[in-house]
Amino acid sequence: MFDTLSDRLAATFKNLRGKGRLSEADIDATAREIRIALLEADVALPVVRAFIKQIKERSLGAEVSQALNPAQQVIKIVNEELVGILGGEARRLRFAKQPPTVIMLAGLQGAGKTTLAGKLGRWLNGQGHTPLLVACDLQRPNAVNQLSVVAERAGVAVFAPEPGNGVGDPVKVAQDSIEFARTKQHDVVIVDTAGRLGIDEELMRQAADIRDAVRPDEVLFVVDAMIGQDAVNTAEAFRDGVGFDGVVLSKLDGDARGGAALSIAHVTGRQIMFASNGEKLDDFDAFHPDRMASRILGMGDMLSLIEKAEQTFSQQEAEKMAAKLAKGPKEFTLDDFLAQMEQVRKMGSISKLLGMLPGMGQMKDQINNLDERDVDRTAAIIKSMTPGERQDPTIINGSRRARIARGSGVEVSAVKNLVERFFDARKMMSKMAQGGMPGMPGMPGMPGMGGANKRKGKQQKKAKGKQRSGNPMKRKADEQAAAARREQGGAFGLPNGDQGGQDFELPDEFKKFMG
Repeated sequence: MFDTLSDRLAATFKNLRGKGRLSEADIDATAREIRIALLEADVALPVVRAFIKQIKERSLGAEVSQALNPAQQVIKIVNEELVGILGGEARRLRFAKQPPTVIMLAGLQGAGKTTLAGKLGRWLNGQGHTPLLVACDLQRPNAVNQLSVVAERAGVAVFAPEPGNGVGDPVKVAQDSIEFARTKQHDVVIVDTAGRLGIDEELMRQAADIRDAVRPDEVLFVVDAMIGQDAVNTAEAFRDGVGFDGVVLSKLDGDARGGAALSIAHVTGRQIMFASNGEKLDDFDAFHPDRMASRILGMGDMLSLIEKAEQTFSQQEAEKMAAKLAKGPKEFTLDDFLAQMEQVRKMGSISKLLGMLPGMGQMKDQINNLDERDVDRTAAIIKSMTPGERQDPTIINGSRRARIARGSGVEVSAVKNLVERFFDARKMMSKMAQGGMPGMPGMPGMPGMGGANKRKGKQQKKAKGKQRSGNPMKRKADEQAAAARREQGGAFGLPNGDQGGQDFELPDEFKKFMG
């Protein structure tokens, strides 16, 4: 969602780098570019004005002028101000002293409240709670049935005594759900309310009646992050008409410009608490303003990546795998490779995981073009092998490759490439586990590397033997031969001229690492 904004900010900061001192004109030009970037991202005008004012005041002060690296200091100021308009500190759910904790979801129709109820329920379930979803949207066709299906997929309970489709009293359903939750020992109740296509008196009255009936501990306003400025207007109307405690952004994975996310917390005074960034029930996270600001500025989000890894990988399994690799490369089999690959897949989309790494913003096109199905194809190839072949891939000959290819529905070359990549990865992982640098044994000139002094001596002898001839005719002939060689090929063997090395091809052993 923030790709366009990130690109504009990155281009702006690139112009600052390399300047030892920033003049007032430099800061004004930077502020102007940031203002344009924010306005193009559909950020509310009052937010843009406040943001630019803070940046200019801090950048023109001693904070930047006395800094060793003024450009980096400006980026730091922009990062801190972005965190500020996104809400500052991350806020957590308030749980009731006496369960159940009641969470009411409000918002317009189409914002994704019902799906988000399932995501929130699944997230709370993973936190050790026993949530109950309550179907209080009795107007929209099949809303009750949809919530039941979502609850089943999320693995949480649902309370839906009324069929919906215009039948039933949502206020009574909400009241009855509290007693039901106490009886069945559910410690969290998530109330899914009805929405409308726009703000109207009936919508506000029904939401207020449900709020007064169940007295929720948290009222969360669900807003579609793709609708731009209208999201801010709707949020203000709900805040004044019903009141809410926090904001949940849905559809954050869309291709909209993201202005709602950057505006809503500042305009409404209510913090963004959760963000839904995909269609799957696991695509849901607590919102961290500092991490989101880091992503916008292209600095990645390593903390979220580490948290996902900790939730997926067990410490015991990681230690077991490290010990196996330390014993030698042959201990790591295709079964282990498949298990590791499936663990990574559980963390979510590969492209989203790569997007959390710092500096990957420069490779957005390559990341976006990643085919997630390649992981499934690789898994299919490995699962088409016999246990013996997975244990010792060296026995996979031509006939075995053909059989594996037929079993997995791929070309024979795909099986061959997978086995070759596995051997390369195994060597690298084994050397890393043993504390060495892969591909750098005995490098000359590196302290502690075997053979360095020996090679150095050979090079010195070779250099010493290469002397200019004392014969003027022979010396002239040598110089002409060297000039001819330079005409045919430039430095490092690359062709000279206007081609600029375009005809140069990597050796075959390097091509497989370039994808």
